[in-house]
Amino acid sequence: MDGTGTPAAPGPRPADDPDGITGTRHGTAPVPLSVLDLVTVGAGHTATEALRTSVELAKLAERRGFHRYWVAEHHSMPGVASSSPAVILAHLAAHTARVRLGSGGVMLPNHAPLVIAEQFGTLEAMAPGRVDLGLGRAPGTDGATAAALRRTERLAEGADDFPQHLAELTRFLDDDFPDGHPYARIHAVPGPVQATAPGGVQSRHRPPVWLLGSSGFSARLAATLGLPFAFAHHFSARNTVPALDLYRDTFRPSALLDRPYALIGVSALAADDEGEARRQVLAAALSMVRLRTGRPGLVPTPEEAANHSWTAQEREFVDSWNADVVHGTPDQVRAGLDDLQKRTGADELMLTANAHSGRARLRSYELVADAYDLPTG
Repeated sequence: MDGTGTPAAPGPRPADDPDGITGTRHGTAPVPLSVLDLVTVGAGHTATEALRTSVELAKLAERRGFHRYWVAEHHSMPGVASSSPAVILAHLAAHTARVRLGSGGVMLPNHAPLVIAEQFGTLEAMAPGRVDLGLGRAPGTDGATAAALRRTERLAEGADDFPQHLAELTRFLDDDFPDGHPYARIHAVPGPVQATAPGGVQSRHRPPVWLLGSSGFSARLAATLGLPFAFAHHFSARNTVPALDLYRDTFRPSALLDRPYALIGVSALAADDEGEARRQVLAAALSMVRLRTGRPGLVPTPEEAANHSWTAQEREFVDSWNADVVHGTPDQVRAGLDDLQKRTGADELMLTANAHSGRARLRSYELVADAYDLPTG
């Protein structure tokens, strides 16, 4: 903040990374570290509290040298208060000055491309040079909710038309529909048109597009277009290495990137002792059990999870799920993340800490930062 309470101007980006895609490694971390926030709401807590935690977490991420902070679009899930990424990001932009902010992601089939271009053009105007636009092709919810969002029962159409909608969105972001195109006279505002209008001084910079995925489809599309790629290792660990290999093997250099750049989302939770970490991840796993069986709710307390009467099927799911959650003491989490980065070759690790309380989530990121000797201010 400056003396007036206004966030300071963002610092300059490296000359070889004008779009802020390539992060800076700090401390002893093997690669840049970032944050994925699901704005989780625990039993006994409110969405207001969860959103306040997000502000505190974004400030922590900025202070401790995490490269970017993303929020993910989800719908009809009581335990996840991130249905409107653009709204949350605008709020976070007002409380931060340097950390990159973005979507991890916006689900493109749920929205008209022009609407997304307008929303993220607005965010770019609020936080110049530090906004990312991550896009996914899944609905981020169940089929019935997706139908309500899209006002159609033809849900497969959204995913099938993803490349076409992506191309349209990119045209709106760049304001470069060709002459004769039905949308040639339509402009996403705020946006580049304000740089070319008489008297315009607006920067033509716009948020870089990332493709998100949990399989090979988006990996191949990102490679074909020369875009950065984010893989959802935190819920599709089995597909991580094949998808990243596909992305790297088929990558074509573009004006945005001359070589592949891939981050992976990782469930990671550190606590002061191993037992507390196990308690927290068990509660998050119970929340996932309920979601997968059509009973979504608030994230239960660790006490509720400890006293839950687990069926054999639930226990099998939890064991499998938690096997891919890096958790434990700070040293254990650091070792797990180091090993994961070596196995996948990820260029960046984006950590999501799912726990019942905001306090536990904030503590986890602080402990990880300490474990890697990240900056302290």
